[in-house]
Amino acid sequence: MPESTAESSIPAQPRDDSHSVMKAAGLIGAATFSSRILGFIRDMVLARLFGATPAADAFFVAYRIPNLLRELFAEGSMSSAFIPVFTEYQTLRSKHDTWELASAVFTTLLTVVTGITVLGIIAAPALVWLLAPGFHGDPAKLHMTAFLARIMFPYLLFISLAAVAMGILNSMRAFAAPAFSPVFFNIVIIGCAFFLAPAFTEPILAVAVGVVAGGAAQFAMQLPGLKKRGMLFGWRFQPTHPGVRRVGTLMIPSLLGLSVTQVNITVSTILASYFSGGPTYLFYGMRLIQFPLGIFGVALATAILPTLSAQAARGALDELRGTVGFGLRMILFIILPAMLGLILLRQPLVHLFFEHGSFTHEDTVATAGAVLCYAVGLWAFAGVRIIVSAFYSLQDTRTPAISAVVAVVANIGLSLALMTPLGFSGLALSTALAGMVNGIILISVLNQRLGGVEWGLVGRSMLRSACACIPLTIVCTWIADFPIWTSPGEWTLKSGLLSVAIGSSVAGYVGMQALLKSDELSLLWGIVRKKLPRIV
Repeated sequence: MPESTAESSIPAQPRDDSHSVMKAAGLIGAATFSSRILGFIRDMVLARLFGATPAADAFFVAYRIPNLLRELFAEGSMSSAFIPVFTEYQTLRSKHDTWELASAVFTTLLTVVTGITVLGIIAAPALVWLLAPGFHGDPAKLHMTAFLARIMFPYLLFISLAAVAMGILNSMRAFAAPAFSPVFFNIVIIGCAFFLAPAFTEPILAVAVGVVAGGAAQFAMQLPGLKKRGMLFGWRFQPTHPGVRRVGTLMIPSLLGLSVTQVNITVSTILASYFSGGPTYLFYGMRLIQFPLGIFGVALATAILPTLSAQAARGALDELRGTVGFGLRMILFIILPAMLGLILLRQPLVHLFFEHGSFTHEDTVATAGAVLCYAVGLWAFAGVRIIVSAFYSLQDTRTPAISAVVAVVANIGLSLALMTPLGFSGLALSTALAGMVNGIILISVLNQRLGGVEWGLVGRSMLRSACACIPLTIVCTWIADFPIWTSPGEWTLKSGLLSVAIGSSVAGYVGMQALLKSDELSLLWGIVRKKLPRIV
């Protein structure tokens, strides 16, 4: 496949950056794929053991509390505020100054998050009372949820420290250890569910213990990489350090900026507590959405942020514009067919992965409805990751925060309006629509800020991808209409059918992109050809 098509739209320096970003995104995506596979195994285990029972509802509501704070204080705002500042130090200052910044941020974060964790454990009953108003009529369920939240709160501490480690390693273009660390998180939870749960009177408590132990493992795995690069943290309690203050200044408004999806999911969790099984259906529905979002959307955003930050630090706005446009084209190239595939194959996927043991056919139908409503906003969830990374690379966290506030308000209003006619599925649809609102606002502002982002190339790429989805639509619709998905058993045949559907859809999509002379496919093929020269 010729490379001239792709290269014609990417100037020399940005092209080098694009190759670097895609190689990093490929590594992160492969690691995330491994983690997501284990995550699906974990979810299948939990679905089989607990189904959509009151214990499962209690666990997923309790897990939402530290998980939201993780997004706010750790993998969301901390990473997005820390990486641009750390990259600037790494680019313009000495290695010792950079290490001092890393150590000061680590020590300050450790102190602050320890305090938040202690307060969270104390206030867990009140937090659960606020987050699960639908549980108020069931004191036993409310008590169990609060107890689970207390057990899981230390997870926030470990995952926050893991986020700092990830930011340092990613800024130094070391993506493997941070990307593979969630694999250990899932392994630990699966192990606790299988081997520790029988020792508990209430087995779901073992899963909560596994969440904390998994977070500790996720942090510990990254320490050898830090030591190898001379960035292993030291104790430097310097909250007034100029770099720490800048990270804090950027972090405060970004608490909502990058985490708008998590905030909206939390709103949905609160309202879903009014529906029996609602929190569980929304959790499993979002898990399917997070599969392509994590493998492609988050992977590309994670890989692109250090490059954008370096370009912004050099003042190379032309390169930054090109990288943002490239990121949007690549994300839409991958996410659009994934979105359509999830919509068309939602019931076969839920049936195959989750309908075992305590998880019934009615649970499958309900979860598939949540998948449909979430999936229509997948393009917005993924695109926002790239757009917000551009703002953060410019050390502008105020604009995403304002946009996020608007999106959260829109989500609350839409949820209240749609939950009565559509039930918990209306809550999922509200989250998707709020994501679109957030994306449209951010794109409009960034376009003005940068003076355009190669929208012509982005538009042509979207049109090609839409046309290339025609074979995918035909195949997925045909397979999804088989009556086998409503009957029990025959798991081998069902796995084969789903594999055929996915494989044929990918082949048809790639073939159509090749016929349409896709720039994005040419770039990906060039990278693959360099990695595997013997197959050409």
